[in-house]
This record gives sequence, structure tokens and C-alpha cells, in this order.
Amino acid sequence: ENAPAGRVQRMTAVFLSLSRVLFTARSYPGTAHSARRLRTYTSVNPRGGRVSRVDATMIDIGANLLDPMYSGIYHGREAAYHPDDLEDVMNRAWAAGVSKIMVTAGTLSEAQRAVAFCREWNTRLGANKLFTTVGVHPTRANEWKSDPTNYMAGLEQVLREDAVAPGASVVVAIGECGLDYDRLEFCDKETQMACFREHFRLAETYNLPMFLHSRATGGDMVEVLRANASAMVRGGVVHSFDGSVEEMGALLSIACGEDALLYIGINGCSMKTEENLEVVRRVPLARLMVETDAPWCGIRPSHASHAYVKTPVGVQKDKKKWERGCAVKGRNEPGCLGQVVDVVSGLIGASFEDVARETTKNVEQVFFA
Repeated sequence: ENAPAGRVQRMTAVFLSLSRVLFTARSYPGTAHSARRLRTYTSVNPRGGRVSRVDATMIDIGANLLDPMYSGIYHGREAAYHPDDLEDVMNRAWAAGVSKIMVTAGTLSEAQRAVAFCREWNTRLGANKLFTTVGVHPTRANEWKSDPTNYMAGLEQVLREDAVAPGASVVVAIGECGLDYDRLEFCDKETQMACFREHFRLAETYNLPMFLHSRATGGDMVEVLRANASAMVRGGVVHSFDGSVEEMGALLSIACGEDALLYIGINGCSMKTEENLEVVRRVPLARLMVETDAPWCGIRPSHASHAYVKTPVGVQKDKKKWERGCAVKGRNEPGCLGQVVDVVSGLIGASFEDVARETTKNVEQVFFA
């Protein structure tokens, strides 16, 4: 006899939750950029009845928004499954509480495109929300190898032009650079190492933090960073970290130039197993940043982290049945960043708001101060 009343209560709760949307504005000290909009709302996951409250902004430190998936092209297919839906993707991110997105670039041509992309979108948005990196991904280092001198000169030209361009600079880091021994079929260790070392000069010369990539390096990454620590005058972040507790500790112990620090960046690929979760649990919140690495590295039902997810992702459609305004099933996007915060919150016993606030503060201090 209580079933009808229970259904009424649930329906009422859903209605009230979806109706409470409050926008306020807040300025953050220590940033050269204008005040951000802060969104406070309560959302209900209809599948699990779980409630997630967001009342602190988040910054996605790594999203591959130049990826063809956001233009409807998947896995090299020539024909698009659907039209470009980047505007919808960004609108979902802002609505989810994301205040800024760092667009990762991994080649000279990508850096050039990313700078233009960020400037165009910031103009359209009327606010500085999109930023980017300049560097060479380790799996793309063969491009650098073909003509190292001119390639580095091209990267420096991007950095110089961005620094003097009208409006705020959009380049906030050197990278994505580092070492990747999981995918040596794309580039050998020696070429990766030589290319990586070139980036420390850029970081020091242009006074920028580093956006670092590390996969299965067997200690080489820590060794190179220690040897070049004085050049990392603004510190940086090892993004998409999936290493061990010992590696994490070694990275965080590196003393960078001018008292700068290294941070750990995590996404869905950082939290696939119970062992991964133990590493995340032991990263000090004061040294943590969150990211999506979209369109990759989403949190999936098979991941150990999935049990901690509370934030819903909204209506999803298969790419073959795409509808305007709906997310694409299996394609990660910055609007899912709250799920990463959910997991950290559950692992360390802190509120969603505290994790979002502290990780945002970390990003602001390193990349936007």
C-alpha cells in the first residue's frame, strides 16, 4: 500500500531537484582571468536514484577537443556518422560545472590548430574558457626527428606569437611531452628521450609549466625529470597517471626550480583496477588534478572506479542514432569530469565540493597564476 506514495515521492523529488538551478558569480584570487560563473544544482540519476550536488567549479586539464570524433568521424572512417557537435559538448561541460578546459596538443600542427581553436571559441563564448599546450607527444616524436631544429623553431614561433597576440594568452603549458614505452611501435625509446629533453628548454625559456605523459617507463621518467628539475620553473602535472604508489611518490618528491611542484592528473584510465584506486587514494589532495582525456578514458562499468560514480551523464545515443543535444555513447567528454571527482570523493572520504574546490585551486596555481 506504500508503493503509490513512494512513486509520488520519487517523482516529486526528481521534479524539485531538476528545477533547482542557481547561478552565481565568484571571483578567484591569483588568476589573470575574469570571474567565472559558478553553477549550483542538484541532479538525479534515474537509474540508481543517486544524487550528486555540484557547487564548485572544476577545470578539465586534458581534453582532446580536436579529435575527429567531435566532428562525427570515428576510428578513421571517412564518412561522418553525425554533424560536428562541439557546441553541444561544450554546453554540457559548462552546465556540469566545468569552468575551463585545457585542449591538449601533441604535434606542431596540432599546437597551431589548438591555438586558433581556443581563440575562436573564446571569442564566441565571450570569455576565456579554452586553453592549450604546445609540445610533442612521445608517440609522435618521429615527426620531430625528421628535422629537429626547424621543428623546435616552429613550436617556439607558436609560443612567441601567442604571447603577443591580442587578448589573453591561450598557451598555458609545454606538452604533451614525455615517454611512452607501452607504444614503442609508434616511436622508439631513443627518439622519445631525445625529443622529450628538448621540452625542458622551452619550459624554462617561456616560463611555462609542463604537461607530462608517462607510460611504463621503468623509472626513466623519474630519472629524466630529476635531471632537469631546475628547468621546470613552473612545475607541472603528470597527466593520466596509472603508475604505482612508489612511482607516484617519487614524482611528487622531485624538487622543481623556483620551489615549483609536480602534480598528479587522473582520469578514467587512471582508475581501472583496485590497485589503481589505492594509488589515487594515496595522492595528497593538495597535489591532485582531474581530467577527462576526452574523447578517451571515460569511466566504464567494468572499471573498479565505477562503483563510486554518482554524477549522471544525461541522455546518450549510439553514434549511428545521433540526436542533437544528446551525448554519444562510449565517447567521453568534459561534461563527465564530475564522475572523476565522484571517485576521488568516495575514495578519500571528502565531499564532492571539497575535491572540486581543491583540485581547481591546484590547477589555478600552476597554470593560471
